[in-house]
Amino acid sequence: MPNTRRPRHGSMQVWPRVRAKRIYMRISHFIQSKDNKLLGFAGYKAGMTHIFITDARKHSMTKGEDIRVPVTVVECPPIKIAGIRIYKKKDGKMQPANEFLAKADKELGRKIDTPKKESKKIESVKPEDFDELRALVQTQPRMTGIGKKKPEFFEVSIGGNKEEKLKFAKEHIGKELSVKDVFKEGQIVDLFAVTKGKGFQGPVKRFGVKVRSHKAEKTKRGPGSLGGWSEQGHVMYRVAHAGQMGFHNRIDYNKQIMMIGDDPTQVNVSGGFVNYGNVKNTYLLIKGSVPGPEKRIIRIETALRPNKKIEQTAQTIQYISTTSKQ
Repeated sequence: MPNTRRPRHGSMQVWPRVRAKRIYMRISHFIQSKDNKLLGFAGYKAGMTHIFITDARKHSMTKGEDIRVPVTVVECPPIKIAGIRIYKKKDGKMQPANEFLAKADKELGRKIDTPKKESKKIESVKPEDFDELRALVQTQPRMTGIGKKKPEFFEVSIGGNKEEKLKFAKEHIGKELSVKDVFKEGQIVDLFAVTKGKGFQGPVKRFGVKVRSHKAEKTKRGPGSLGGWSEQGHVMYRVAHAGQMGFHNRIDYNKQIMMIGDDPTQVNVSGGFVNYGNVKNTYLLIKGSVPGPEKRIIRIETALRPNKKIEQTAQTIQYISTTSKQ
């Protein structure tokens, strides 16, 4: 029989496989929208369960039937707009020009050095002073049961033209926003998260390298003869070697929001979610899996390139499983 060879299975799309710099992702590109509202939010992954919905897709083979759908529960306490950051275009690039913070609260002081006095007023900002305006938001993990007080602090895009963005920022700075003010049921979103860390792993686990025969020369669990990978006089960086696995920045495109709920008793499973506990705030049910372990923050953004085959309509949920996941 021929000897099966499987030198590598790892995708080069997600290279390099290095540890993320922080627990939540930095987003480098935001969608532009005409909707004058916040275009992103954040929540904490609680766990998974399943629901039964009546399939309402037009061309589905199970149209009109009750089907089982796995969902991830993401707890979304209100976020607070802590300030704004304005950008000016210089040499073809957007450069930060100034930022204005609302009166800082105690929680934000745990994350950044907040100014003691309000030296700059947002009322002085005019549309001609900037080319781009983004909101600076802070999360409120103290409202959940994950045992964390220090908030996350990051930028979120605002929809509309310059005048509408500035008006929205002036009206909402220092105030709280709910996830219902940003998203709706059935909407397609992108998820930005840091995956579960697995530490330093070998090439078999990390890249799917085949375990070789016990009679193989030298190693059994290595990539074997490098062949063309070393013909340049050095071992190329693409060789499937051991290294860091997990705790990577990843984007999950086109995930559908199945439900936005206010009553935590509808989703809290018997005994609480494993490694998380009970949900206490507004929550999302997102179809399928979500990157990261329990308690990991998930940044949720309006879909950059929505899949037109997914019908963005609210689903009729017949049943939500609350059986114990222990």
